[in-house]
Amino acid sequence: MGKKIQTPRGTKDTLPEESYQWLYLENEIRKIFDRFNFLEIRTPVFEETELFARGVGETTDIVQKEMYTFEDRGGKSMTLRPEMTASVVRAYIQHSLWNKGSVQKFSYISPMFRQERPQQGRLRQFHQFGVEVLGSPNPIADVEVIALAMEIFSHLGLTGLTLKINSVGCPKCRPKYKEALRDALRGVKDQLCSDCQVRYDTNPLRILDCKNPTCRELTRDVPGIEEYLCEECRTHFDQVKAGLDALSISYEVDKRLVRGLDYYTRTAFEIVSTELGSQDAVCGGGRYDRLVAELGGPDLPGVGFAAGMERLLAIMKKKGLFLGNPPHPDVYFVSLGENAGISVLRLAQTLRRQGVTCELNLSGKSLKAQMREANRLNATFAVIIGEDELANERAQVKNLQNGQQESVPFDQLFLFIQEALNES
Repeated sequence: MGKKIQTPRGTKDTLPEESYQWLYLENEIRKIFDRFNFLEIRTPVFEETELFARGVGETTDIVQKEMYTFEDRGGKSMTLRPEMTASVVRAYIQHSLWNKGSVQKFSYISPMFRQERPQQGRLRQFHQFGVEVLGSPNPIADVEVIALAMEIFSHLGLTGLTLKINSVGCPKCRPKYKEALRDALRGVKDQLCSDCQVRYDTNPLRILDCKNPTCRELTRDVPGIEEYLCEECRTHFDQVKAGLDALSISYEVDKRLVRGLDYYTRTAFEIVSTELGSQDAVCGGGRYDRLVAELGGPDLPGVGFAAGMERLLAIMKKKGLFLGNPPHPDVYFVSLGENAGISVLRLAQTLRRQGVTCELNLSGKSLKAQMREANRLNATFAVIIGEDELANERAQVKNLQNGQQESVPFDQLFLFIQEALNES
């Protein structure tokens, strides 16, 4: 026997006993996307590496440390998608989607790939759902995106979540704040972690996002960005807060909230949970008014969010929230004797085409073993067909919920099953 091959580190199989929960979540999330009229977009799972280097930012941890990058046979550098926004914007530009309307609204549920340390709720292949609004500078677009995220979590039954918001300014006002941060940290630069010492020169805002306890303590009293915002950014932020107030969505202004990607401007937000320890963000997003132009498109603004499916699933399991009903067949066909197989196959096909879920005996086991299997699968009915049933063209139908059994003609089987299912 050869060596067993396991899943790669940081990945997992989703087995049938759990996959129905994913399907439930995806369907419920799409219901809310539909209510807000966000249309689904699907992009390739790998793109040219340059897309993420330019779109996410060369100084980010994602680009420097976490991407799965490889050369294709033509020698071109390709990368498994670490996040979705850059891919959506690339598609928006490539297909000139602004010509289909001044504002475009996209949604997605897709796998992402980052080569980071596996942890609770975050794997190397993980799944995100999210939205992007392209073409609107209006702060109401920011509010709608946040409201959509909150509505999804509320719809799924989550409580105790906190919305944190901030503004990260724009190219006009952010440089002044970066210098203020450097001034505030100059005397303690050598005490920062090695990553933050690099960030001090390349992107000091990222120091505020560091999870290292020493760095967090050293930055506890640094100034926030609000006092450095230009008039336009301050007005935009005030209007976002007013929109949230109008929808009775509570929030906290968090000066540490800067987000990890370079393309953000103005609004940044996170929705956090207390259920996951230090990795508490279940959703993050904000505005990225420079990204479309940065990737070769027209100078059009954007705003969006992304949320982790694995984290959401972990929280819902911990809270005991509903995650759908396990699938089970309506009918398990118990076939006895050599001649029953073809007749059962035809009957099952007839029922399936009329919407009844059927399972067949594919193992050739005894009556007793087949009945055990029907109960294990939690089938509603066992339809028993042997030589006598074939001769009389009548099936024995046993209701496995109440134990009642009746003889039903083959040509009335669907109506009998349908009526019984409707009554249950």
